[in-house]
Amino acid sequence: MGKYLIRRVVRGLLTVFVSITFTFFLLRLIPADPVSMMIDPKMSAETVAKMTAQFGLDKPVLTQYFVYLGQLLQGNFGMSFKNRDLVTTLLLQKLPWTLLLLGLSVSLALLIGIPVGIRAAKKRNGAFDRAVNVVTMVGISIFIPFLSFSLLYLFGYLLRILPTGGAYTPPPAKGFAFTVDVLRHAVLPTFTLFIGNCTSIILYTRNSMIEVQKEDYIRTAYAKGWDERYVTRRHALKNAMIPTITATGIMISHLMGGAIMTESIYSWPGIGRQIFDAVSTLDYPVLQGAFLFLSATTVVINILTDLVLAWIDPRVKLGGARA
Repeated sequence: MGKYLIRRVVRGLLTVFVSITFTFFLLRLIPADPVSMMIDPKMSAETVAKMTAQFGLDKPVLTQYFVYLGQLLQGNFGMSFKNRDLVTTLLLQKLPWTLLLLGLSVSLALLIGIPVGIRAAKKRNGAFDRAVNVVTMVGISIFIPFLSFSLLYLFGYLLRILPTGGAYTPPPAKGFAFTVDVLRHAVLPTFTLFIGNCTSIILYTRNSMIEVQKEDYIRTAYAKGWDERYVTRRHALKNAMIPTITATGIMISHLMGGAIMTESIYSWPGIGRQIFDAVSTLDYPVLQGAFLFLSATTVVINILTDLVLAWIDPRVKLGGARA
């Protein structure tokens, strides 16, 4: 266990280093710079030069890179070009809103997707299974902006029963009323994320359950006279959950990036919306900090996923092999 964690942490740090290096140089390959996007045409050349120096963009790119690495080693993610706030402060302000969408969408996807996938596997090739396959294919294939704008048009403009954007109605209410208001605003973005996540969980669970039901130990359990519910709960489900848990880890890693498209369409004030705004203004420090956070989160979630898999299935060794 100890050696495994050390290896994974070292590999994770290397992954994060490669990620921040790639992000740093990729941003500077864009044929524009933050100063040109922020300056007023009436600004003098001296003012533009002063702003460029203030952002540290007057130095060679390699010098900027090593300065950035030095700041990271001190725990300094930099300061936003746009609003001059610390990147750490900005991300920490946005993180709870992203976590709210993540928690709601993933929880609903697991609570609904796993039972539906199990039932579809049990009723394989039946009417229920065929219906589930059609729905999941539509859910996986649907274009997120189309779904988002359709939901906004239907529930926000035609029926007018749900808010059309933001996380709360200004000025914010207090106490329980604020919680209810936030949850109403979260319905549409949560449902949008839920569709893709739930359909993936259903397919992984269904296909895995079908494969597990072919195993000898399942047939042996039925031969002993045990009923279907007991065999499913006691023997099949644990092994069938391995691909589902892996998919869930990947799904959470993706959502920690803030689901940029979904948050932008619904004006949800999470990390995804922050990344979208930073791209539009070429706010280097915010983008670098956000992708650093995303890569580090992905590494941590992958390690936790491996640990959960090893706990559920003792045959899985943390070195990557099976016993």
